[in-house]
Amino acid sequence: MLKLKNMSHIKYLFSALIIFLICGISEAQQVPMYSQYIMNGFLVNPSLAGRDGYTSLNLTVREQWVGLEQPPSTYALSFQTRILRNSFISKSTQVKKKLIRPTKGGQVGIGAYVFNDNNGIMHRTGIQTAYAYQIQLGEEENENLKTLAFGLALTAYQYAVNTDGLIYDHDDPYLNNYDRSVFIPDFNFGVSFFTPKYYAGFSMTNMLRGSVMFFNSTGNKHSELGYYFLTGGVKIPLSGNWLLEPSAFLKSSDMVLESIQLDITSRIYYRNDYWAGISYRTNDALILMLGLKYDRFYFAYAFDYTLTDLRRQGFGTHEFSLAVKFGTNARRYRWLNAY
Repeated sequence: MLKLKNMSHIKYLFSALIIFLICGISEAQQVPMYSQYIMNGFLVNPSLAGRDGYTSLNLTVREQWVGLEQPPSTYALSFQTRILRNSFISKSTQVKKKLIRPTKGGQVGIGAYVFNDNNGIMHRTGIQTAYAYQIQLGEEENENLKTLAFGLALTAYQYAVNTDGLIYDHDDPYLNNYDRSVFIPDFNFGVSFFTPKYYAGFSMTNMLRGSVMFFNSTGNKHSELGYYFLTGGVKIPLSGNWLLEPSAFLKSSDMVLESIQLDITSRIYYRNDYWAGISYRTNDALILMLGLKYDRFYFAYAFDYTLTDLRRQGFGTHEFSLAVKFGTNARRYRWLNAY
C-alpha cells in the first residue's frame, strides 16, 4: 500500500497515477510522440535521411500536459545530409579560372539524432544513427521524378526507472524484481516513396523487441513493444503562391487494437515561407500549428489541446521545432547534392 504523508504527496501521487493509467491503456508513450512529424519525418522514418537534399540540423522540444507533476517531455537533436555519389570535378580553364562541375545526385543519405524522453518515472536517453539508400525511378531532370528509399537505423538507449521522491511500498515486486536501469540496442527500419506531388512511408521500431540488454543483473526479461508508423500526404497547388498539404499519420504497436491512433492533418503554405495547420489525433487532441522560414532557418510551433479528461489537470501540450538547412541550391555546395 502507498503511504501518504501530506497533501503534496497526494498531489504527486495523483498525477503519477494519471500518467501510469494512460500508459497502461494505450502504451503509446513508450516511444516519443511528435505532432510536427512533417517538419522532420526522419525522427519516425530512417529512410527519410537526406531526402530533401539539404544538410540540416533540427531541434525539437515537446512538453506534454503542462501543469501536471512530472509530465511527459521529449527532447531531440538531429542531423542529416546526402552523400555525394562522386566527388566534384575541379577543372582549370585557359583563363586560369577554376570551374566546379557537380556530378549526378548522390543516392545515400545519413543521419543521427540524440534524444531524451521522460514519461513519469520512466526515462529513455539514447542515440540513433541511420543509413538511407534512394533509388531514382526516372531521369533526374524529369520534374515528375519518383524516388523509392530504404532506411535502416541502429538505436541504443538507456531505459531507466527513477523512484526518487516517489512514496511506494518497498516490497513491491514489480519495482524490486527488475533493474532500475538497462541499456538496450535495437534496430529500426523504414521505406518511403515520394514525388514532388505526393509521398508515402512505412517504418517500424524495436525490431529486436529489446531482447538484447546490457547490465540486466536480475535475469528477468524485459520486452519492448514494436511500433509501426504509416504516413502519406499530397501537395495541392492553389492560386497564386498558396499550397495545400493534407496528410495522415497512422501509429500502432504490437498491441494493435489497444494502441492504434491516427493523426489527420492539413497545412497551408504561402510561398513556402509561412504555414499554418490543424490536426486531429483520434481519442487524444486537436492540434494547431504555425511556422515560418527566414533565410535558412525554420521555426515551428504546435499546441495540442487535449480532448480527454486530462485537460482539467494541465494546460495542453507545447512543441517547438527549430531547423537550419544549408544550401538553397544544393548543387552549389561540395558536400551536398539534391535528388
